[in-house]
Amino acid sequence: MKIPVYNNKGETDKKTDLPEDIFDLSVNTDLVYQVVTCQQSNRRQNSAHSKDRSEKRGGGRKPWRQKGTGRARHGSIRSPIWRGGGVTFGPRNERNYKKKINKKEKRKALFMSLSGKARNDLLVVIDDLEVEEPKTKELSFLKELPCQEGSVLIAMDKVDNNLLLASRNLPDVDVMEARNLNALDVLSYKYIVLPESSIKVIKDTFI
Repeated sequence: MKIPVYNNKGETDKKTDLPEDIFDLSVNTDLVYQVVTCQQSNRRQNSAHSKDRSEKRGGGRKPWRQKGTGRARHGSIRSPIWRGGGVTFGPRNERNYKKKINKKEKRKALFMSLSGKARNDLLVVIDDLEVEEPKTKELSFLKELPCQEGSVLIAMDKVDNNLLLASRNLPDVDVMEARNLNALDVLSYKYIVLPESSIKVIKDTFI
């Protein structure tokens, strides 16, 4: 599968071959959905927590005696039926949302996601990506590439601190290493920008 390679000016005068076993697969939407939902669950931060009656302050004494008052019997003002009392069946931070993903399924879903991007012209390959200074203006070349409208994920072959710092001010641009790619991150962005060197990293890492 051939795809054009762009330079920093948005010009293209050559094409590169993409590995067909990574970028030219038919998409199984059921598999991709299963893997993405598992990855979302594994990233979920369980912060919602409501206090039950044992965690609320107060309520140490019986509000009134058991019999003889004509009122309903109660043992604590922190009972769930009292205002200010504990919550019954509320969210608890002990809940575990982790799900298991098979390694082969995870890898296959990544390949299908990349194949979908390549098939829909949402995969942009550039010949080289070097940022000399950690400044946002260094990424102005993205305006020259066919990825102006929508979010962009740049998958680098190695860590580039200047690129990481330069992209922090751009809300729709993110940077990660190609060896850490996964289906959820690929599908979370409209465009994927790959330097040519990252294609080899993807192939060496996942195949």
